Parts: sequence; C-alpha cells; structure tokens
Amino acid sequence: MRLFFAHALIVVAAWSVVIKYLFPVAWALAEGAPATVYIYWDAWPIAHLWLAWALIRRPAYTGWLAIGMAVVEIAIIVSKFALFLAAPEWTVWTANWFINKLFVLALFVALLPWAIRHRRELAAPATTAAPAAAP
Repeated sequence: MRLFFAHALIVVAAWSVVIKYLFPVAWALAEGAPATVYIYWDAWPIAHLWLAWALIRRPAYTGWLAIGMAVVEIAIIVSKFALFLAAPEWTVWTANWFINKLFVLALFVALLPWAIRHRRELAAPATTAAPAAAP
C-alpha cells in the first residue's frame, strides 16, 4: 500500500499541475488574456511530491508527515466544500476545482487510517536487498 499511495500522490501532483496551471494557461491564451489570469497559485503539487518521495525513501518523519498532511488536506477540503456547497456557482473553473478536490480528498481519506496503523513501519529505513554473491 505504501508504494500505491506514493504513486497515487505522483499522479495527483501531475494531474494538479495540468488542471491548475496548464489548462488555465491554455484557456487564457486561447481567449487572448494574460497567461496567468485563471491560475490560483498554491504549492500542493510540491507537497504531494514530497510526501510521495517520503513514502518511497522513508525518512524517520514519514509517518507523521503522512498523518499531518492527510489531516490538513481533509480539513481544508471539507471546509472549502462546505463553503462552496452552501451557495455553489458552477463554472468550468469551479467544476475543475471540485473534481480535483474530490480525488485528493478520497486519496487522503484512504491514506490517513493506513498511515496511522503503519506509522512505526513508515519510520523504519527502507531495506535494500544484499547484492548477490559472485559465483
């Protein structure tokens, strides 16, 4: 599961870059608007890549990073959903944002209980197989 979550985070980070940055830039350029007019800047793709890297390499802080990031992500997304869904205004941008956040929320809702159960295992350094002896 550890590698599944790491790879899922890499996919989510790449997808977020496409829909948060590349799609808005392409849309703006097609309209003749400034390239950055539709971008809502944030560093979540970088944070997701950091957690993916940590899940693969397992530095000592990995368990706490996974738990902390999951709690923060879930709290932020649920709060933003509550505010948005109280009076939704559906546009291409809000639909784009909403779908992205649904997938990110699902990933972190699955990651949180797993990370809690495996916190100690995540702190253990990744093991590598010993090289085979030469004949």
